[in-house]
Amino acid sequence: MEQKIMEVLYRMQPILEKDQLKNLQDTLNVVFSGCNLVKEKQELQTINRNWLSDMEEYLMSKALEGKSPATVHRYRYELQRLLSYINKEVKNIRPDDISGYMRAYKRIRQVSNQTLKNVRAVYSSFFAWLRDRDRIGKNPMLLVEEIKVEVKIRKPYTDAERELLFRQCTSLRDKALIECFYSTAVRVSELASLDQTDIRFGIRDLTVFGKGGKERTAYLNEKSHMYLQEYLLSRQDNNPALFVSEKAPHQRLTKSGIEDIIRRIGKRANIHAYPHRFRRTAATNALNRGMPVQEVSKLLGHSKLETTMMYCTIEQESVQFHHKKYLSA
Repeated sequence: MEQKIMEVLYRMQPILEKDQLKNLQDTLNVVFSGCNLVKEKQELQTINRNWLSDMEEYLMSKALEGKSPATVHRYRYELQRLLSYINKEVKNIRPDDISGYMRAYKRIRQVSNQTLKNVRAVYSSFFAWLRDRDRIGKNPMLLVEEIKVEVKIRKPYTDAERELLFRQCTSLRDKALIECFYSTAVRVSELASLDQTDIRFGIRDLTVFGKGGKERTAYLNEKSHMYLQEYLLSRQDNNPALFVSEKAPHQRLTKSGIEDIIRRIGKRANIHAYPHRFRRTAATNALNRGMPVQEVSKLLGHSKLETTMMYCTIEQESVQFHHKKYLSA
């Protein structure tokens, strides 16, 4: 009985947290206390890890494609959980095995449909890779139900909101930070990794290393150029990072540190503020004010125009203006 309980715990490990596993173990021990297990067959189910080499080769291919280490780590995490739970060779995995796991994942971990959709995309990529290399006969994901996600319009900052945020900045650093976010449309992780030497003040641009190690150029407007210069001139430290903590030893600001700064500024301004909203705002304003979508996409570092359009909220006034401009006759 104890061996079967441990098998149940192993199978549930990909879904349950450590304290949940402990509660499950205690419950099973109580429920089956004094019970005898009668086996229909003598052999016990063994732990199957034949999928491990396939998974590692797949992850290596993703790394060679240019996926970031964080993305590869997330793929490994999700695939290990799925394949450990199903406990079969990849060629024997059926659509209902995956569907059953995803339903349990949703029910027990209480994740959103968007999270589940992202997880499903990892599985789809893995099994498509296996099928393309004839390691499985059929792709089971073709029969796994799609995840429906409610599309919510994420609004950019208005000009008034950006001004209110700016007025709630208590230091030159925070003013430079906000203006740099808006002007360059960089991701928070990209901003955190910038060094002072990445800025070319003479021509007002900077080099950004984005997802997958892709390099692109971003630009400083008048305001961000001015506040960045003033901020850097005010610093007394020797840290090469573009943005550092205000207290000694003035360490480079991390992604979470920058997110916390923006969140606190937003709280003082009574605005829901987070770094990525500046990126969305920059894209939306650029598109609504006449920048071609191809150039907006290049500014953001997107490889697909569809991704860029997901960022942008097209104003009705802009549609009306361009209708009159292009379709008046």
